[in-house]
Amino acid sequence: MPAVGPARLKPSALLRRYRASLRAKLVSIVVAPLLVALVALLLLMTLWGDRVFQALLAYKVNSDLLVAHEYFEHMVGGVKDRVLQEARSHALAEALEGGPGHGGAMPAVLAGARRAHGLDFLQLLDPQGRVLAAAPAGASGTSQAGWRVVSSAAAGRADAATDAWSAAQLAEVSGDLARRAQVALRATPNAAPTDRTLETRGMVVHAAAPVVDGAGKLVAILHGGTLLNNNLAFIDTINALVYQPESLPRGSQGTATLFLDDTRIATNVRLFHGERALGTRVSREVRDQVLLRGEKWLDLAFVVNDRYMSAYEPIVDSRGQRIGMLYVGYLARPISQAKDLALGVLVGLFVLLAVAGALFSLLWARRIFTPMTRMVGTMRALKAGNDNARVGPVRSEDELGQLAGQFDQLLSDLQQRNAELRDWADSLDRKVAERTRELEDANTVLRATRQQLITSEKLALAGQLTAGVAHEINNPIAVIQGNLDVARDILGPAAEPVRHELRLIDEQVRRIYLLTNRLLQFVRPEAYAGNTERLDVGEVAAGCVDLVRHMLKDAAIRIELACLATRRVRISRSELQQVIVNLLTNAIHAMPEGGNLTLATRDWEGHGVTLHVRDTGRGIREEDLPNLFNPFFTTKKQMGTGLGLSISYALVERYGGRITVESKMGQGAEFIVWLREDGSGAKPETDGVES
Repeated sequence: MPAVGPARLKPSALLRRYRASLRAKLVSIVVAPLLVALVALLLLMTLWGDRVFQALLAYKVNSDLLVAHEYFEHMVGGVKDRVLQEARSHALAEALEGGPGHGGAMPAVLAGARRAHGLDFLQLLDPQGRVLAAAPAGASGTSQAGWRVVSSAAAGRADAATDAWSAAQLAEVSGDLARRAQVALRATPNAAPTDRTLETRGMVVHAAAPVVDGAGKLVAILHGGTLLNNNLAFIDTINALVYQPESLPRGSQGTATLFLDDTRIATNVRLFHGERALGTRVSREVRDQVLLRGEKWLDLAFVVNDRYMSAYEPIVDSRGQRIGMLYVGYLARPISQAKDLALGVLVGLFVLLAVAGALFSLLWARRIFTPMTRMVGTMRALKAGNDNARVGPVRSEDELGQLAGQFDQLLSDLQQRNAELRDWADSLDRKVAERTRELEDANTVLRATRQQLITSEKLALAGQLTAGVAHEINNPIAVIQGNLDVARDILGPAAEPVRHELRLIDEQVRRIYLLTNRLLQFVRPEAYAGNTERLDVGEVAAGCVDLVRHMLKDAAIRIELACLATRRVRISRSELQQVIVNLLTNAIHAMPEGGNLTLATRDWEGHGVTLHVRDTGRGIREEDLPNLFNPFFTTKKQMGTGLGLSISYALVERYGGRITVESKMGQGAEFIVWLREDGSGAKPETDGVES
């Protein structure tokens, strides 16, 4: 029989669960219509709402273009009004009385009028259109009769227009004007192909007005205008007028541009690095629609580096030819994001209302399936190990509600029986644990007592041995030492051949004497106790270094002192010296190949001072650490008696202190002497290995 895969079982399993669940059926009844309505609403808002939104954006940008157009026309009319005003001025009339072009006052009058009216040039023409005088000074006799505005003025009426002037025509007026008109072309994606790299033409708004004498006879023509190439103040004024603060959503920005043909000659559109996009060109699609077909563009367009909702209209010169475009637009991305956010909010609200409606409907059906659902959940919790799981009180008073109550009662009875059994088991475990602890405590006390008995027996044996040995050994030692001194005196210089042997006898006698004294000191320490005084432990430790310095002559050992303690302790100076010298000697012996020996003191807050002796030697084996302070235990099998650390510990303990040790093989060892400030017999709380 072929195996049935999970992919074939999954739909049937879901169907079975749906058929067996009353909750699922109720949810589907409520949610299915809401889902259908939600999908329909989303489709409607996507198809119809997007069209309406785009139409609103187009209406907005078209309104902006109308404002920009009106300002442009107002600017053209303003040039006409200023030229006409100057043509009727008294200053010009007085200058003309001396004869056009011959009076010295005319150039100055024209220059002052040009500055006063903010014009780029101002020319006085004869009735045939030839230049008589100009500001800035230009070539006299040049004819301007080819322009419509000049012809209209010759006919007796003022006129203004926007025209594209060639580089030669600009140069006739002013070389500076020709240079200002130049705009370097930039490579622009989607623009129409061109071989040009520099735009030398200029878009000029110019006007002409008749100048008449007192009898109304035409005597001259006043011709003036403004260059729009690189005229950033003009384009920024349009942008500020059209896109005032708060007129666009946050994050969007308005832009305005003046085109000569398809090239930006004045714009506030920015490149990626913030530079104005002068010299960039409009896309071929926009150029064909606006310049070739003379139609407005009201749609999204890619402007330099981003998509803008854009409006373009053609600019027509005095001959009716389309010479450029006026553009306004605003960044579309923030507005699209706002639209998407609004759509998301609407969808979210609809979903929220749908969910709220479904929940409200389910609440009405809750009385039917809540008791059964809670009983099923309780059984699952019991199976998972939660013995306290219960159905709890339910509002339903029908058969399902009664069944839930009986089910809880049954579970409570079972839990009570189980609790009693656990209590009995726990009581038995506690009794066993208590008995075990008692036995462990008894064993601990027994081991401690045994250790004390062993130590006492050793001390008693040492006392007995010492009492006899001290008497039996010290007397022969005294005789040997006395006779040795007599022999050295009698022999005199004759003893020189055996001087080394005599010195060895002296050293061995001295060693025997020290050994017997240590034994006596160990079994009767009170007989060797010195006078106590308040001592600076660091000072005593520094002095002890000098006592062992002879041991460092042939050893590569460096001693470091770090005496930081400020407290003083009450103890016998000689006994403290004995302890420190013993620890220093052991540290030196632990470093036969050299190393670092650190001697430090620190304040033991609230108690006294700690003395630290740390070496970098071989270290102490872990199994030897518990026995270090036991009498006669030594790790120096050939040269130690095993009494040095025992005596040192006994001396420190007499003053209420302890000696602890910390060591690991290969990492050296550190002995810490804990000294109480008052020299009392209370034992300190310390870490580390102690006796």
